Amino acid sequence: MREVSYVVDLGPDARKRHHHRASRGRVVEFVVQLEVKLEGEWKPVVRYDCAHGYAHRDRYNRKGEKQTDDLGFLDYNEALALADRDINRNWREYRERFLQGGFS
Repeated sequence: MREVSYVVDLGPDARKRHHHRASRGRVVEFVVQLEVKLEGEWKPVVRYDCAHGYAHRDRYNRKGEKQTDDLGFLDYNEALALADRDINRNWREYRERFLQGGFS
């Protein structure tokens, strides 16, 4: 089984955490998360993963509350690609909404 993990700095207070495991070219587990440093701590802003057996996205507000969007219509390979692409393109907007107190 192949495992890939890395963290990419997106700005002075934003980073993307990526982890996935694949077997025979098929993703079997993944997490891609945008984090923002707030008051000295890294906080989750948007997280894509397959916990609970299905692909989904969790969006957080500053209070730590989350909203979940089901991505079960995508297989894990597609969901992982979407997660990386979405965070790479939209992290600044998600960061701003989060810092203003809302859901990203």
